[in-house]
Amino acid sequence: MKFAYRFSNLLGAVYRQGNLNFSKDGNAVISPVGNRVSVFDLKNNTSETFPISTTKNITCVGVSPDGSLAIVVDEDGAALLVSLITRAVLHHFHFHKPVSSIRFSPDGRKFVVTKENVALMYHAPGKQREFNAFVLDKSYYGPYDETTCIDWTDDSKCFVVGSKDMSTWVFGAERWANLIYYSLGGHKDIIVGCFFEKDSLDLYTVSQDGALCVWESDTELDGLVLKKSLDKPEPVRQEGGEEDEDRAEGEEVEVIRGKAEPPKDKNKVKNVRYKHRSKHFFNKEAEFNNLTAAAYHKPTHILVTGFASGMFHLHELPEFNLIHSLSISDQRIASVAINSSGDWIAFGCSRMGQLLVWEWQSESYVFKQQGHFNNMASLAYSPDGQYVVTGGDDGKVKVWNTNSGLCFVTFTEHTSSVTNVTFTSSGFVIVSASLDGTVRAFDLHRYRNFRTFTSPRPAQFCSLAVDVSGELVSAGAQDSFEIFLWSMQTGRLLEVLGGHEGPVSSLCFSPVQSILASASWDRTIRLWDMLDSWQVKETLPLTSDGLSVTYRPDGQELAVATLNGEIAFWNPQTATQTGSIAGRHDLEVGRKETDKITAKQSAKGKSFTSICYSADGESILAGGHSKFVCIYNVKEQMLVKKFEISCNLSFDAMEEFLDRRKMTEFGSLALVDDGAGDGDGVDISLPGVRRGDMSSRHFKPEIRVSSLRFSPTGRSWAATTTEGLLVYSLDGSLVFDPYDLDLDVTPASIRKQLRLQEWASAIVLAFRLNENALKQEVLEKVPHEQISVVCGSLPDVYVEKLLGFVATCLEKSSHLQFYMTWAQNLLMLHGQRLKNRSASILPTLQSLQKSIQRHFDNLSKLCDFNMYNIRYAAALSKQKGIKRPAEEEEEEHDEGMSEEMSEASLEESEMIL
Repeated sequence: MKFAYRFSNLLGAVYRQGNLNFSKDGNAVISPVGNRVSVFDLKNNTSETFPISTTKNITCVGVSPDGSLAIVVDEDGAALLVSLITRAVLHHFHFHKPVSSIRFSPDGRKFVVTKENVALMYHAPGKQREFNAFVLDKSYYGPYDETTCIDWTDDSKCFVVGSKDMSTWVFGAERWANLIYYSLGGHKDIIVGCFFEKDSLDLYTVSQDGALCVWESDTELDGLVLKKSLDKPEPVRQEGGEEDEDRAEGEEVEVIRGKAEPPKDKNKVKNVRYKHRSKHFFNKEAEFNNLTAAAYHKPTHILVTGFASGMFHLHELPEFNLIHSLSISDQRIASVAINSSGDWIAFGCSRMGQLLVWEWQSESYVFKQQGHFNNMASLAYSPDGQYVVTGGDDGKVKVWNTNSGLCFVTFTEHTSSVTNVTFTSSGFVIVSASLDGTVRAFDLHRYRNFRTFTSPRPAQFCSLAVDVSGELVSAGAQDSFEIFLWSMQTGRLLEVLGGHEGPVSSLCFSPVQSILASASWDRTIRLWDMLDSWQVKETLPLTSDGLSVTYRPDGQELAVATLNGEIAFWNPQTATQTGSIAGRHDLEVGRKETDKITAKQSAKGKSFTSICYSADGESILAGGHSKFVCIYNVKEQMLVKKFEISCNLSFDAMEEFLDRRKMTEFGSLALVDDGAGDGDGVDISLPGVRRGDMSSRHFKPEIRVSSLRFSPTGRSWAATTTEGLLVYSLDGSLVFDPYDLDLDVTPASIRKQLRLQEWASAIVLAFRLNENALKQEVLEKVPHEQISVVCGSLPDVYVEKLLGFVATCLEKSSHLQFYMTWAQNLLMLHGQRLKNRSASILPTLQSLQKSIQRHFDNLSKLCDFNMYNIRYAAALSKQKGIKRPAEEEEEEHDEGMSEEMSEASLEESEMIL
C-alpha cells in the first residue's frame, strides 16, 4: 500500500462562510471552510480538517449541547449528521431548500431548522442506531419572509425565530395552553439576532439597522401550562406544504400556524404577554455600516455585535452599557460566536477569509489566522518537511507549520501576484518571484525581507529556481523571454541568459550538478552550465510548449510536462528521451456551465501544469486544469493511482455532463441572457460577469491544481488548489500491508518470542506482520542495554524498515532517549550499508531529522525558560533584606546547586539531542 495517501488536512483557508461554533469545553472553534469543516484547537494551537465533505459550500453548522454531534448543511439544503468524536458521517438528509439556521435545544432532544418562512422542529438523533435519524415533529408557520435566526429558552420549552419581514416569533416547543405563538414587531429592518434571557421568557432582538429592542414577559417559564391530551385538536395538514417532503410515509405531523386565530382555551388560562420595555441604538459611523452578526452570552449578560465596517461592540444587557469597542478588520464581520465561559469571542470575515478569537477581558488575540483570499499559485516544502511556504495572487507569502496546520508568518512586501516560491537548502531562507518585477529573499530567523533582486528593465517573473548551495538565484521572465541570475550573497545581477523565443515557464537546478534546466513556450528545454560561462550545454526539442520541468532527486533524469498533455522523460547526460506518458485522458476535465462543447472535446485542450517526483524518484505526481491528481510509475510509464481533490459543485468544471434541470429551449441556462427578450445566447461572456447584467460582477471559480510538491520525508504530498492547500498523507494505522507473510507469523508467536527474550526474531516477525501497535509493543519491551546487540544482529532488509519506524515513533513519543538510542545504534552499526543505498534511504533520514529537529526546538525553549526562571529567582533572593550569615550560606549553597542542576539538565538535553 505504497500509495495509500488519504486526505490529512486543509491549509491556506480558515473560514469561508457560514456560522462559527465553539466546542463544549470552549477550547476549540468549529469553522466551515468551503465544503469541509475545520476544528482549531486554541489550547494546543493545532488545526484539523474532517475527512468529510458536502456537495456544495457549507452555509450553517449546528452542534449538539454535549459536543458529540454536528449537523452540517450546504447551500442546497443537503445535510450530514457528523460525529465530532469519530469524525464519521452517521446520516444523510435533504431539506430540499436552502437552510438559513439550525439550532439544538439545550436538553439535546430536539433541533429546529429554518428554511424560507417556516421553522421545522425535529427529534434529535439518539445514542442508539436508528433507521431514520431525523424525525419531523412539528412545522411552525408565522413569518411572511425568510427566517434568519433561532434561539431556545434554557429549559427547551420555547424557541424564538427572527425573520427578514422585521418580525420576531415566539413558539412553544410543546402544546402550551397559554403560549401557542406570539409575534413581536418594533423593528424597521431585518432581524439579525434574537436571544432569550437566562431562565426567563424575556427577549432581546437586534436588527440590521443597529437597533436593540428589550421585551419583558409577564409569565415565568414555570408558568407555562401544558394542554391536556383531551383538548388536543386534530393535526392540521397543509395542502401541498413543504413539510410533506420532509416527512416519512404515514407519519402525522402537527402544523402550527401563526396566521390563524389561536383557539380559545376552555380553562381560561392567562395567555403569555410581552411588553416593549426599551429600545437602544448602536452608534453608527456611516449609513452603510450595517449590523451583520450578533451573539449573546446568557450567564454574563454580554451582547456582542459585529458590523459591516469590521467593528464590533460589547454591551452589558439589559442596561446597554458599552464595555468594549474595537475594529478588527476593514471587511464585513459575517459570524460571531462566544464560548461557554464567555471569555473568548470568535469572529469570521468571509471576504478576507479571516478567523479571529479575541479575549475581551485582557484585550488580546487568542487566535488570528487568515488564508489567501485569492488563488494560491505555488508551494514549496522546507528540506526537513516541517514547513510549507505558499504564494498567492493576493501578493502574500505565507509559511505554514505542517504539524499544527497553522500559518506563523506572512510576508506582504510584494505588490502583485506571487508566481513561485522556494526554500534554499539550509531551510531558513525563502525566495519568491512576483509579477511586480522583483524576486525577494526572506529570513526565517528574523522574519524580514533581506534581499530584493530586480532586473535592469522591468520584467514579470513567472518562474524561479535556487541552486543546491543557495548562492545562485534564477528567475525567468514571461515578457522578455530572458533568464536572470543573481548572487544571494551580494544581491547583484550576475548574468542575463538569452536564447529562448517564448516565455520561460519553468526553471529547475540539478540537485547534483551546477546545471540549470529551463522550459519555455518555444518548444525547447535548455540546459545551462553554471560553471562554464553560463553557456547552453544542450537544447532538447519538445513536441509542444513546455509548461513544467523538474529533476529526479538523484539528478539522473529530467521530466517535462508539455501543452499537449504529455510528460516526457529525458536523460540530461546523453540528451536523449527515455520515455513519455500521454496523460490527457487521465485528466478527465469537467464541463463548465458556459461551455458549448462537451467535456471530452474540452479535454483535448487541457494539460498538466505542475509535476514533481516522489521522494524516492520512482513515481511522478502530476496535476493541472482538472479535479484529479495522477501518480505515474516512471519505469513502467503507467498510471498507478488517481486522487479526486474535491467534490464541491460550487466550483465550475466539476461535472462531466450538463444538468438537464438547467437546460432550456434556448440551450444552457448559463448561456441565456436574462436581459435580452429574444433569447439570443451570450457568445463570449466576460470573465466574472453575471448573466443579464454586465455591470454586476460574479465569480464562480474553476477547479484546478496550480502546484504540487512531495514532502522530503515521502510520507505526504501537498497541492495548491482552488479549494486551498490540501495535504494528503500515509495513514499507516488503517492499512494492513504485511511483508513476507507466512502462517507462523501471528501476534501470538511474536509475543512468545518476547517471553523467550528472542528480541531480534520478535522484531523481524513484527515487521513481517507490519502492525504499528505490535511493532511499538515489541520495540519498547527490548531492554535498554540490549539495543546495540539487537541492532547488530538484524538482517539488512529490516534495518531500513526499523529506521523508518523509529523516525515515525520519535515524532510523537515521549521516550526520547530510548528511540534516540535505537536511531544512533542503527546508523553507527549499519552506516556503510545505508550509505550505499543513499538515494532510497534519503526520505527516511529526512523524516528522522524532522523529528529530532522538532524535539530539539521544543526542548531548547524549555531549557532556556527554566534557566531564566532560576536566574530570576536567584536575583530576587539576593535583593531581599539583611539576612543572617547562616541563611546566606545556605541560600548560596542552594543557588550553586540549582545552577549546577540547570547546567547539568542543559548538558543532558544537548547530549540526548
